[in-house]
Amino acid sequence: MEKSAATAMKASSSTFLNKAPIFENSNPRKSTTFNFCKPQLVKCINQEPFFSIRPFSKNPTKSTKNPSFCCSAITSFTSHQNQIMDPNHPDSTKAKLEHLIQEFQSLIEPLDRVKKLLHYANMLNPMQESLKITENRVPGCTARVWLYAEMGSDQKIRFFADSDSEITKGFCACLIWLLNGATFEEVMELRTEDLMPLSVVGLNNYQGISSSSRANSWHNVLVSMQKRAKSLVAQREGRQIGEKFPSLVISADGIQANGSYAQAQARFLSPDENKVKELASLLKEKKIGVVAHFYMDPEVQGVLTAAQKLWPHIYISDSLVMADTAVKMAKEGCDFITVLGVDFMSENVRAILDQAGFPEVGVYRMSDERIGCSLADAAASPAYLDYLSTASLSSPSIHVVYINTSLETKAYAHELVPTITCTSSNVVQTILQAFAEVPNLTVWYGPDTYMGANIAELFRQMIVMTDEEIAEIHPKHSRNSIKSLLPRLHYYQDGTCIVHHLFGHEVVETINEMYCDAFLTAHFEVPGEMFSLAMEAKRRGMGVVGSTQNILDFIKKRLQEALDRDVDEHLQFILGTESGMVTSIVAAVRQLFRSTKSSGGKVTVEIVFPVSSESVTRTPTSLSTSQSNGEAGKTLNMAVIPGVSSGEGCSIHGGCASCPYMKMNSLASLLKVCQSLPDNKTSLMAYEAGRFSLQTPNGKQIADVGCEPILHMRHFQATKRLPEKLINQILQPNNNGRAKT
Repeated sequence: MEKSAATAMKASSSTFLNKAPIFENSNPRKSTTFNFCKPQLVKCINQEPFFSIRPFSKNPTKSTKNPSFCCSAITSFTSHQNQIMDPNHPDSTKAKLEHLIQEFQSLIEPLDRVKKLLHYANMLNPMQESLKITENRVPGCTARVWLYAEMGSDQKIRFFADSDSEITKGFCACLIWLLNGATFEEVMELRTEDLMPLSVVGLNNYQGISSSSRANSWHNVLVSMQKRAKSLVAQREGRQIGEKFPSLVISADGIQANGSYAQAQARFLSPDENKVKELASLLKEKKIGVVAHFYMDPEVQGVLTAAQKLWPHIYISDSLVMADTAVKMAKEGCDFITVLGVDFMSENVRAILDQAGFPEVGVYRMSDERIGCSLADAAASPAYLDYLSTASLSSPSIHVVYINTSLETKAYAHELVPTITCTSSNVVQTILQAFAEVPNLTVWYGPDTYMGANIAELFRQMIVMTDEEIAEIHPKHSRNSIKSLLPRLHYYQDGTCIVHHLFGHEVVETINEMYCDAFLTAHFEVPGEMFSLAMEAKRRGMGVVGSTQNILDFIKKRLQEALDRDVDEHLQFILGTESGMVTSIVAAVRQLFRSTKSSGGKVTVEIVFPVSSESVTRTPTSLSTSQSNGEAGKTLNMAVIPGVSSGEGCSIHGGCASCPYMKMNSLASLLKVCQSLPDNKTSLMAYEAGRFSLQTPNGKQIADVGCEPILHMRHFQATKRLPEKLINQILQPNNNGRAKT
């Protein structure tokens, strides 16, 4: 049986809401000959036929070819109208699940479980070829899986499935046996955790599929079955499940924007060529490098992305890489660096350039006003200093501070508690390594409250993992070590990012209702509800939690896998971070489309913005039209990109789609700075990222002390160990030049 099984294809795709019509009195099956297994008790009834299997029977037979007459092969009926489906009935979903679990648990050898799945796969009735379309694909499975559902007049749900992998087909057969003919409530009551005893573990790479991939198949097919069940109930009741989030659909042929918010974002993805040439010419003429954050204004980001082809010293990234790239640009001859971000980013660039020996390279911000950051402001508050003062009383202690804080904060913190910076992509490894290297250490994380809570929750989840699973995360830890460190992990309780703050329960409810089978990306700064949802998706191979770069890499990886398969696929990603990321995502997706040759498969990528329509501000704009119709001061309602004014982009109905501070980095400001350099630098004094002349309480330069936590992180990134200097500071807190407590 195994030798005859189809070789599994590694695939992951996405699926839309089921838009096909409900079959009330029609037959969607391919053949009028129906296979079923002989049940223990069967009552034949004249009703609409549907696929039925009895996986425990060993004597499958064929029924009559009359499509209007079939025998129920799953349940026993006292009457057709009064089917008994309760937990005490032997044919209830709960009873069937228990039966299935007992059967799988009786099979000790993984290969025996595989054989059982292959046996069930052979018993699954064929699915109509016309139903094997992209809209019916199940995302996240290693193999291609198609799933279709319909609801009959009896309010029971019937499922139809197929796969190009015999093992996955066996999963589908078991799930259909469990849920075919079930009520909506019964379908929704089955949890992915209930299926864990059915996983085929210990037989990695059989047919090219790992054990974890097989476990994901159970979960992903069930999630898709439940999504289709919700859609069918909504159709039956004549209502929509909810309002869809706006999205951008990217294909090799172009971009489609769905919703006003997405349309506003898409306006700048194909920038004016004259603006692109003007900017590139200025940058090249005056040797100006540009480092910019993923979250900046979409207009300037679109122009910069296009200008990269004409001037190589333009780089868009997360905050960590910006300073490193500025040093690289200085080495390659740039006389000036313009920073498109918030003020702590330009401070870091200035300080790191000085540390690298390029004090003569000018660094310029994009505004003559302060460009703030809610997290940086939280870390500069008296409450945060009180938090660090408490930390300084505990020894040994380390302060792990998020990179998104000012240089001044890093300097003052380091003189209170030995400090190392972190990013959202390395914070977990940093903390685990610190605990591993320093016995009885206490870790104080800040200032992002959500990230701190998410780290603690992640560690609590690790307690129920095996030591082998924990070792894959960090080789120096086990269940016992994770348990022991939790009481010694503290995080600041009053710091949030305004971008991620509103990715709360409203967003989570909509994702659960309408996008439960989509790929889910989430920044580590999101609230706990969104974090838990993304972690669950990550466990199924359907999500990522981390930094902006982690999110971009995840999308690129999934797209490349789909392009390599060269079949029709639709990949749907929920963007759980600032909407400015979409420009870099679109650029990366387009590049992959251009670089990969296709022999016929059409792949599309949908980026979903988890915001409501209210997140696009309608702004009254006065426009004199007296010359055309004699009316003056006519008001037009125009949709605008979420920006600085009044927290535009934030809505309690959806996510905080846009950072108002980042949107202060306008194209006009960039052009002004470039045009003024180098001859008119006096007009740019308010734009220049100056050096810190102030000293710390211990009489040292803020720039010198503030850079040290960053350099500690650089060492950790390069060696995967804390630097010896930092460990000495932790173990001898009063002998390293810091203020004594």
